[in-house]
Amino acid sequence: MYESPISLEEACLNVVCHNILTYIEPQIQTKDGWTTDIEDIGSDCYDDERSDKKYKFRDPGIFLINQVSEKLMNKMMQKKLLCDATLNIFTEYNTRLKSVRIKNCKVTKCGLQILRQHKITDVEVTKLRNVNIEDVLDCLNDWSLQNLRSANFAHCPCTDMFRFNFIALVASLKSLKSLNLAFTELNQVTFKVICEDLKTLEKIDLSGTSIKDLRPLEMLSGTLVSLSLCDMVTASEHLITALKQLILLRFLDVSIFNEKLDKKVSYHVMDLLDRTDILPNLETLDISGWKELIPKNSLLSFIDSHLKLEFLGLVLTSITFDPAFCEQKSLDRFPNLRIAGLGNEDQIKLTLHYYKDRYNYVQKALYHLFQLTGSFVDARPDVFKLVLPAMEVHSSRFGVQMAATACIYNLTRLELSKHIHPQTLSRGVELTLVAMETFPDEFQLQKNSLLTLCSDRILQEVTFDRFRCAKLVLDALCGFEDFNMNRMAVAICSILASKVSTEETSELGARPVYMRKLLSMVQSRVELAVSDITLKFTLSALWNLTDESPATCSVFLDQGGSYLYLKVLQKFNGNAQIETKILGLLNNIAEVIRLREKLLTDELVCVLYDLLQSDNIDVSYFAAGIVAHLTSDGDQAWKSCKLPTYTRSDMLEALTYAVSKWKVPESEMVAYRSFKPFFPLLRVDVDYQVQFWAVWAINHVCTKNPSRYCQMLYEERGHILLGNLINFGTAHPDIRQLSQDILQTLRDQGVPV
Repeated sequence: MYESPISLEEACLNVVCHNILTYIEPQIQTKDGWTTDIEDIGSDCYDDERSDKKYKFRDPGIFLINQVSEKLMNKMMQKKLLCDATLNIFTEYNTRLKSVRIKNCKVTKCGLQILRQHKITDVEVTKLRNVNIEDVLDCLNDWSLQNLRSANFAHCPCTDMFRFNFIALVASLKSLKSLNLAFTELNQVTFKVICEDLKTLEKIDLSGTSIKDLRPLEMLSGTLVSLSLCDMVTASEHLITALKQLILLRFLDVSIFNEKLDKKVSYHVMDLLDRTDILPNLETLDISGWKELIPKNSLLSFIDSHLKLEFLGLVLTSITFDPAFCEQKSLDRFPNLRIAGLGNEDQIKLTLHYYKDRYNYVQKALYHLFQLTGSFVDARPDVFKLVLPAMEVHSSRFGVQMAATACIYNLTRLELSKHIHPQTLSRGVELTLVAMETFPDEFQLQKNSLLTLCSDRILQEVTFDRFRCAKLVLDALCGFEDFNMNRMAVAICSILASKVSTEETSELGARPVYMRKLLSMVQSRVELAVSDITLKFTLSALWNLTDESPATCSVFLDQGGSYLYLKVLQKFNGNAQIETKILGLLNNIAEVIRLREKLLTDELVCVLYDLLQSDNIDVSYFAAGIVAHLTSDGDQAWKSCKLPTYTRSDMLEALTYAVSKWKVPESEMVAYRSFKPFFPLLRVDVDYQVQFWAVWAINHVCTKNPSRYCQMLYEERGHILLGNLINFGTAHPDIRQLSQDILQTLRDQGVPV
């Protein structure tokens, strides 16, 4: 393992958020005040925006220090738990907040009022649907307004930036050092006021605004060290004039994110590279997105004349592929310079790290990363972790998801996934499922996802929503006709179906569209007489989907499954692997009393009689299980089906002979979710031949895997039925002995029977 597990603090925060209603409780406002003593108050933390509902800590005395308070808020935001109602838990009596970060949440001005109780020094409120900048400032108390050091309002709307009240609020932030107004409605008047009044401002982001004249920045020449002007092609006329005065500037972003902008009007930006006499302290320069417009010689001269330069953004420029900037021999000329671009692995990694919010940068970086990952021979968890944030941020961008799912597969194929931490792999799988859900009709994306999921490490060892995964995989199976996709899909389902609850397998298997698809795949193999891995996976998937699921068994029969399975047994006679899987499913049907008569056909009973005699114990065992269930209903049920070849007595005799000649295998033959299907066969009034198979089976699994099955048998009270058999006066000696053996095994395991 190349990574360390997550910290204890992180694990605790995850647990708290996953069980949030264990720690907080809802209140509702009545005419007598706030109360929790109301029925049907609702328990969903995040789906409503009612002003009369809020949450509080169940323990009123709880207090979280500043660091924990802020991390809890961030974690709740990540988990989509933050809304007006849940924000109320962050009172001054229970928490301490200094730095607040809220974005993409169902939060309104009503919820933000809680900030008045805290001394806020850093605030980031972005991309909230119904909150504008003035709302945020109104929710800060006087101390916070006077001491606020950092404010990020990117993508926040404004009521009216010409309003005196708004301008006065902004001008009152006298301690502000960092201000982000990117992609807001900032106008020239307010911009001038900011430059005049906020004398301590060191960082400002004006990206995507309509500012055309940058000369007011000269008033900040004594403090400004960081300036972002992304997507501001119309503000380039006075750019050089303003920059000449900003001698302290260390960070400058003049990149292009919106590729539709007319860059021809912005030749002044390119003039910057010819000015080797300005910006003497520059450490970061971002000129990404300028395509073909960057002259190589000018850029090299600029780098040579700015010895403090440490970062250069060249994403989506042709020059990123120039040997001078992507070949190590040439890069030795700039040993301290990191370059973000697409020209080599280091550039791509830096691009994914630095620009995760820019979908077009990310998409191109992932495309070029995919070209590299195909040749990786060593595990690269570092690269894997860079792909995940891009997938999460841009979940609705097909180009990003297409490239990301391809990279995820390349980075986890074969043995590579073994060196990626399970927690990281789990996140990767969940994001892959989001991609499958978002783009169900995109063949290649679905195929990429199946390639990733079709991994023993992922399916067996990694935690994720297996039911959701199985459903999406079955949807992909039904949505496309592709041999390789079919093979992967049934392989995944054959494993997942055994790892989800019986309720979930019933929900999956009871959908006729899924059953028809799986049975059609079996049918095609029968017609071609092909016994391939896809057939075996499909049979395993059907077996697991019908396990303890009467609804799925009914759908199987309704879709002609029993007739088809009889044909499979006939076509692949003697193929023990296939026979075992077929009989395993038929055994599941035989466990359902109301469905047994559907199996009582002369043709199937004759096949079962023959398979009871099989030399392969697995085949004989499952055939015996079916016969045990079919014969357990008594003579009348058997006679009503009018089977001419073998009587019930014939089958019971064959059943006894088969069980008595079995040699106990070295390993466990089958895994059971529960012993309950066996219990009707353990009644004292049932034929001893039927009891014989049941107690042999229970004894087998309890002996081979006592840690799993002994406690299960006790909890399901199966030991009582075994005790009844032992004490029954006319019990067969073999039944009594096996029952005693099972109870002794339980005692050896410390089970009190």
